[in-house]
Amino acid sequence: MDMAEREVELRVNGTPYRIRIEPHRTLLEVLRETLHLTGTKEGCGLGDCGSCTVLIDGKPVLSCLTLALEVGGRDIRTIEGLADRERLDPLQEAFVNHGAVQCGFCTPGMILTAKALLADKKNPTDLEIRKAIAGNLCRCTGYVKIVEAIKSVAEGEE
Repeated sequence: MDMAEREVELRVNGTPYRIRIEPHRTLLEVLRETLHLTGTKEGCGLGDCGSCTVLIDGKPVLSCLTLALEVGGRDIRTIEGLADRERLDPLQEAFVNHGAVQCGFCTPGMILTAKALLADKKNPTDLEIRKAIAGNLCRCTGYVKIVEAIKSVAEGEE
């Protein structure tokens, strides 16, 4: 082990991990390369696109800008942690049912951002939804179907 490595305890999708990592490693790198949770995407690596969004203690966070050592002991949720073994999360189902998934690259970050929004605001307006997802870039959908999918879950349609 490299002397610069540090031990960190991460709780990801309810599972505790104790790992040794270099202090400069981002949460995105650890999720994808160490824990092999590849649902979280790296789009830009600069915090501009939102593809790497995960939930930390229920709040959306850009994992490409977050050092893994900074989130030790906190609750980290990735897209892999939303569905249970029996069925998809209602937001995941709504994205499929409303055609809000095109290439799918932005989808994990978009869904997690929407999950945090709906946890804070039970019935957001279209404008509130658009403001919440403004940090998540999508090049395929035009956002209309994404907003429809989020709205349908807020209204209890799914």
